[in-house]
Amino acid sequence: MIISDPARSSSISADTRKLAVADWIAFVLMIVGAVNWGLVGAFGLDLVALLFGEMTVASRVVYILVGIAGLYGLTMPMRLRRTT
Repeated sequence: MIISDPARSSSISADTRKLAVADWIAFVLMIVGAVNWGLVGAFGLDLVALLFGEMTVASRVVYILVGIAGLYGLTMPMRLRRTT
């Protein structure tokens, strides 16, 4: 039997509401970049290039968006600290 603590569950849901849509998009793009770099390092497999082609416009857009998301992600801890 699982007993949930209502105080804890409300604080968890309150914390997740602090992230804006842009934060979630940046978070997903950072995960995509991390997985891609992990595959490049471990297996020499560039998943973005495999899906979109080697340095095509689409792959460059993905790389640029991941880079912007990474820079945006650097500001997330400071912004989250300010809201708590």
